[in-house]
Amino acid sequence: MWKRIYQICFLGLGLWGLTGCVNPGTKNKPDEGPSPPKTPAEELSTFQLESGLNIQLVASEPMVQDPVVIAFDADGRLWTVEMRGFMPAIDGAGEKERVGRVSVLQDTNGDGKMDKSTIYLDSLIMPRALAFVPGGALVAENGSLWLTQDLNNDLKADTKTLIDSTYAGSALPEHSGNGLWRDTDNWYYNAKSRLRYRLNNGKWERDSTEFRGQWGISQDDEGRLYYNYNWSQLHADLVPANYLNRNKNHKPTTGIDHGLTVDRRIYPIRPNPAVNRGYIPGTLDKEGRLLEFTAACSPCVYRGNTLPQEYYSNVFVCEPSGNLIKRNVVEDNGIMLSAHDPHPGKEFLASTDERFRPVYITSGPDGALYIADMYRGLVQHGAYITPYLKEQTLIRKLVQPINRGRIWRIVPEKGKLSNVPKLSTATTNELVNYLSHPNGWYRDMAQRLLVEQNNAEAVPALTKVAAKGENNLGRFHALWTLSGIKKDQPDLLLSLVSDQDPLVRTTALRLLEPLAKGDKTIQEKLGSVLVQEWENAPIEQILQIALSASSLDAKVAHTLLAGIAEKYGSSALIRDAVLSSLPDQEFTFLQKIWQIPAWQTADPAKEIFLEMLATAIMKKRDQKELASLLALLDKNSKSLSWRKNAVITGLSMSGYSGKLPPIQLAIAPAIFTNTASDIEPARLEVLTKQFQWPGHTIKPASETSAKTNLLNEEQQQLFALGRQHFLTTCAGCHGTKGEGLNRFAPPLVGSDWVLGDEKRLALIVLHGMEGAVEVAGKIYDAPEILPVMPAHSTMDDAAITAILTYIRNEWGNNAGPVGKRTVGATRLTSQGRVVPWKAEELKKYVLETKATEAK
Repeated sequence: MWKRIYQICFLGLGLWGLTGCVNPGTKNKPDEGPSPPKTPAEELSTFQLESGLNIQLVASEPMVQDPVVIAFDADGRLWTVEMRGFMPAIDGAGEKERVGRVSVLQDTNGDGKMDKSTIYLDSLIMPRALAFVPGGALVAENGSLWLTQDLNNDLKADTKTLIDSTYAGSALPEHSGNGLWRDTDNWYYNAKSRLRYRLNNGKWERDSTEFRGQWGISQDDEGRLYYNYNWSQLHADLVPANYLNRNKNHKPTTGIDHGLTVDRRIYPIRPNPAVNRGYIPGTLDKEGRLLEFTAACSPCVYRGNTLPQEYYSNVFVCEPSGNLIKRNVVEDNGIMLSAHDPHPGKEFLASTDERFRPVYITSGPDGALYIADMYRGLVQHGAYITPYLKEQTLIRKLVQPINRGRIWRIVPEKGKLSNVPKLSTATTNELVNYLSHPNGWYRDMAQRLLVEQNNAEAVPALTKVAAKGENNLGRFHALWTLSGIKKDQPDLLLSLVSDQDPLVRTTALRLLEPLAKGDKTIQEKLGSVLVQEWENAPIEQILQIALSASSLDAKVAHTLLAGIAEKYGSSALIRDAVLSSLPDQEFTFLQKIWQIPAWQTADPAKEIFLEMLATAIMKKRDQKELASLLALLDKNSKSLSWRKNAVITGLSMSGYSGKLPPIQLAIAPAIFTNTASDIEPARLEVLTKQFQWPGHTIKPASETSAKTNLLNEEQQQLFALGRQHFLTTCAGCHGTKGEGLNRFAPPLVGSDWVLGDEKRLALIVLHGMEGAVEVAGKIYDAPEILPVMPAHSTMDDAAITAILTYIRNEWGNNAGPVGKRTVGATRLTSQGRVVPWKAEELKKYVLETKATEAK
C-alpha cells in the first residue's frame, strides 16, 4: 500500500505546487498548535514588509471570498475571480458545486477601500481565469473558456457563449490552463497550457504555442512573458512566441522557458509544518520553517509608477505555503535575463499568520501593488494530499473556516496614490497619449481599447507617436496598436529598422515579416537594409534578424545568417534563432558556409553549430542531401578535419533505434571506409547503422547484440536533444567528448557516477557537487578541477533527462535511457537541499533512500 502511495504522490502537483509523498518510515515533527483565523485587522498586524512601504486592506470577506485572480478594468474597478468551491472539505467533497463567481468591486467614496460589490457572473464551477474583451470578459471555468457579455452596462453578464470546451486541458485544477494574459502582440497567453487566443475580425482564433509555467503569467515592458513552476520561482521567454519551434528538424535548447535565477531559498517568519513534504529532511529548518519554494506562483512584473523607482521592473512571486512574497531584481543584459534577491534573509512581504495565502499579484491604475490573499488553512488540492499533510491539517484545525479572502495593497509610506480616470470614455487622442504613460497599466489598457475600437481616425496620431514619440515605450505600443488595427505602414517600418532605440528597431522588423512575405518589393528593401546594417546592429536586433530572416529571399537570408552564426555563434540563443529560420534549408546552408573563409578556422562555437546543423540534416532524412553531404565530407581530404568531425558527430546524434528504416545509398560512402581509423569506433558503429548500401545490410534490431542498450526512437530524439543541452551547458567543463578538462571537471567517459545509479546522477545535476571525487580509480580534486560543480535546479526535468540520457549513452558509455519520471521524482524527494553534495555524503544519502523505499 505504501509503495502505491509513493507512486501516486510523485505524479501530482498541487494547485499552487504543494506536492510530495509520505515517507512511512519518517517520524513526524512535533505538531504546531492550532492556527485560528484572524480578522483582517489582526492579520494586518502580522505582516513584515520592506521599509518605506505600507500595506493596506482593500477588501475582505464577505465582499470577496477565495480570490484567485484580480484585475482592474478600464474604469479602475477591481474584478475578482472567486474559486469558492476549492477544497471545502479535507477530501475535496463539494468541489463541483456551482458556487464560484466573478465579482466587481468599487470604491465609491474614494477612501481607498472597496465598499460596493456587484456579482458579474455566478454559479460557476472552479473559475480560474479572466480577461477583458469588448463588452465583457473571457472567463475560464468548469474546464472551458467562455465569452461573457454585459449588454446593458449594469456590470452583470447577460450572455455566456462557449469559446473552447478544451481550454483547461485537465479536469484537475492543479493541471489546468490559466492566465488569459493579453500580451503586447495582441494575443492572450496562458500558463500550464499550449494555447493562445486572439480576436480577429470579430471571431475568436485559437492557436498553439509553447508550453509555459504552472499558475500565473505576466509580462515586462518589452512584452516578454514571465511565469514559473512550483519549485522554480522565475522563468521567462527571451524571444517572442512561436519562433523557435518553426523548424521541425531542430529542437531549441534555450530562448523559451529560461530560468532567471537558481535561487530557490525563501525566508518565512513563522513555522510552516502544514506542507505536503514537511516530513522530508531538508524541507524545513530546525525551527520548522520552509527552506525553499514549494508553491511558487503568480509572478508579477511591477510596471507601476507609485512605488519607489528601485521597484520598477522587479518581479514579485507568491509563495502561499511559506506565507510570503519574494522580490526579484531583474537584470537585462541585451538578449539575456537574470534575477536576484536584493535582500537575502528577508522577504519583501511575510506574515506570521499561517492562513495568509497570497496567490495572485497585479499592478493597479493607481500604481500600487495589489495582492489576492485566499486566506485559508488548506491550499493543497485533495487529489494529492499526503497522509502527513492530512494529519497536520485535521489536528491543527486548518480545514475550516472557508470562503474567506482579502485583497491587500502595497503603497509608499509617503506620497499619494494617483487618481484613476475612466478610460472607457477617453477620446481617441487621449488613449493615444496614454500609450506613453509611465504606468504600464495605462499603456496596456490604452492599446487594448484602441485595438478593440478599430478606429481609423487614430492612425495619424499613432503614426506620429510611432515615428517621433519622445517615449520609446509609447512608440513600441503605438506600433503594436497599428498592427492590431491592421494599419501597418511599410515605409514607416522600414525607416524604423535603423532607429536609435533597439526595442523600436526589433519591433519594426517583427512587424515587417508578414509584409515582406507577401510583397517582393518590401522583401527586397528590407533585405537590402539588413545586409548593409547588420554588422553594426545592437545585439537585440541581431537576435531578431536571426529570427526574421525566413521572411527574406533565401540567398539574402543565408548571407545574413552565415555572418550572424560566425560572429555571434558563441550564444546558444543566437544559434537556436538561426536554426529556427532554416527549416528544410539546412543542407543548402551548410554548403554555403562550407565555402566561406571565416568558416575554415576552427572555433568551439562553430563546431557546436555545425553539429547542430548536421543533426537537423540527419533528422530530415533526405537521401539525396545525405549522399551529397557524405561526398562533401570525403572531398579533397582523407583525414578528419575539425569541420568533418563536427558534421559526423552531428549526423550520429540521431543514433540507431532499429525503428526507422536505414537510409538507402547508391554507393558506399568513402568517408566511412577511407577514414574509418579516424572516426571513433563507437560513433562509426552508430552512424553506419543508419545507412544501407550495396554490400552493407543493416540487421533488424531483434538481431543486434543483447549487450547493447538500444534506444527507441523517442529516446534517440531525447539523446540528440541531450547533446545540444550538453554542448551549451556542460561541455565547457567536461569537454565536447566527455573527456574532462584540466582545472575544470573530471571525465564522464567510463565514470561510475555517470553509469551508476541514475537517481544519484540526477541529484548531482540538480544540486551540484563539491570536493574530491574518484573517477575510474583516479582522485580528482582542486586545483586539478574546480572546487564546486554548480547546481542546475532551474533547468526543467525534460532538459536534465535529455542530458543524462545523452551522457550515459555516448563515448562508449552504454547505460541505457533514463526513466521519464526519474528527475521529477528525485527533485521532489530532495527538495530542501540548498548546498552541493560531497561524494561520501551523496553515497550515504542514496543508500538510505533505497533502504527507505524498500520498506
